[in-house]
Amino acid sequence: MSEQRHIPEPGETISTPSPSWGPAVFVLGATGAVVGIYANGFAFSAFVWSYIGIVIMLFGFRMIVKRGERSYFTLPNRQHAPSASLPIEQIKFESRPTETQQRP
Repeated sequence: MSEQRHIPEPGETISTPSPSWGPAVFVLGATGAVVGIYANGFAFSAFVWSYIGIVIMLFGFRMIVKRGERSYFTLPNRQHAPSASLPIEQIKFESRPTETQQRP
């Protein structure tokens, strides 16, 4: 294609969430809940370690939900994006004669 076309910039915005410690805390709590089962006799009972892990896991989940809710409500209500139509391409085929085979 030798011709140059002007393609308009997109009018929509992409909003990425801000970084959060929520997923890391959630994984730490989930790991503590599972590993706590095998920590029987290490200063506390196995259930105590698992309950501590579950509480940390719930705190991490709460952090994830709160951050997501806060990020959602900071998004713009409406985007005033100009509508852009896609350019129409014309496909041109070159016609070539087909070779016919003659049977003997």
